[in-house]
Amino acid sequence: PHRMRDGYGLSDRLIEDAHAEGIDTIVTCDNGIAAAPQIACACGLGMTVVVTDHHEVPYVEEGGVRRELLPLAAAVVDPKREECHYPFPGICGALVAYKLIQALYESEPVQTGRMRETMEEFLQLAAIATVCDVMELLDENRIVVREGLKRMRTSPGLGIRSLMEVNGIEPAGLTAYHLGFVIGPCMNATGRLDTALRALKLLGSSEKRDALLIAGELKEMNDSRKRMTQEGVQEAERLVEEAGMAGDKVLVIFLPECHESLAGIIAGRVREKYGRPTFVLTRGEEGVKGSGRSVEAYHMYDAMVRCSGFFTKFGGHKMAAGLSMEEKDIPALRRRLNEDCSLTEEDFMERIHIDIALPFERADRKMARELQLLEPFGTANPKPLFARKDVHFVSARRMGAKGNYARFTITEDGSRYYEAVYFGDLGRFTQAVEARYGQGAASRLFEARCDYLISVTYHLGIHSFRGKEEVQFVLQNFC
Repeated sequence: PHRMRDGYGLSDRLIEDAHAEGIDTIVTCDNGIAAAPQIACACGLGMTVVVTDHHEVPYVEEGGVRRELLPLAAAVVDPKREECHYPFPGICGALVAYKLIQALYESEPVQTGRMRETMEEFLQLAAIATVCDVMELLDENRIVVREGLKRMRTSPGLGIRSLMEVNGIEPAGLTAYHLGFVIGPCMNATGRLDTALRALKLLGSSEKRDALLIAGELKEMNDSRKRMTQEGVQEAERLVEEAGMAGDKVLVIFLPECHESLAGIIAGRVREKYGRPTFVLTRGEEGVKGSGRSVEAYHMYDAMVRCSGFFTKFGGHKMAAGLSMEEKDIPALRRRLNEDCSLTEEDFMERIHIDIALPFERADRKMARELQLLEPFGTANPKPLFARKDVHFVSARRMGAKGNYARFTITEDGSRYYEAVYFGDLGRFTQAVEARYGQGAASRLFEARCDYLISVTYHLGIHSFRGKEEVQFVLQNFC
């Protein structure tokens, strides 16, 4: 689908085009469970539709009992179905499609060799998708990501290897972080801004020169997407502060000029800042489209079901959703979602789970190596978080092309000094320092030698550069 013309998932136009080209079978991936009208259209044309999805199944409540509304497809493969007994339903849409391919191969035992080769290659893509769709890295997901990373470090597919190369990633040092914040976004950028064909072409490349050229284009598109996203986030935050939304429990933000494909990313950033469920809506070719990102205590899809009359189309799950609606209904939707919301102030508070208080002198290379055995880290399996009270901050210097990161010289007792880095919002650091030492205190730390006592949380890791390894302290929170 073309993101602007077709939106996400099945559309009548896509089905009609496929039928006109003589296509008789459609298999969906990561969508379709909420596309009953479109699937009915395809069936009416004599086409066969197989749905593979992982989103919540649409339902209605009758007498307090839920009744699922399944599309009239030849098969609906979704672990969220009530009658599905798959042992781990928390897999992403790409992994559901992977399982269908696996089942098809297993039904043809004469193709065992080809099956093994193909599934090894596809496992790498399943790992990327699992991380990028922010699935919990538990149970089967943990195994898929761990094994996918293992293969990408030693024998990545040509397309993935090219993306690593243009982004300066050494295969041996590849982590789940790179999948979620570098590789995945590059592959995703073309589908957000145009169509996914460029990424598909990359994965099908057989010549290194062609693969590197496409990978470079995808990186450029992702850089452009990041700039557009930052502008959208800034406008969204301005509206929250100036349009009287700061007191809303559920944020509904209308950005008419924003590229509709960026709504979900912007919603996620705004949710992180304000700690509230967030919907970002944009003006599309046909009405308004939008995406939502939730907090743990708020089931976004269930909330949308309760006010489904506002939507011409919607779908999703607990933590994320997509929708289409008429522009005139936006104010009423905002009121209804907030009136219906039972979240309390406690639900909005940021919770920091500290694993243990750990002196920096104890956090050595041996421990950092042992922590690597717990990888891959991600949702539901976060990096261990350590804390230290009253650390002496002696000096600081800015890092990064825009100077938006920092490296600090710190000490616990004045006898041994450490370097610690911070890749977060320097505004948070400034706020913590000036709350204790007054206005301008943070700036002084970057200009002269100081002695500020600040309590911190941090991650422990190993930084490799030009063959040299050193223990790295990555600061996370300050007070």
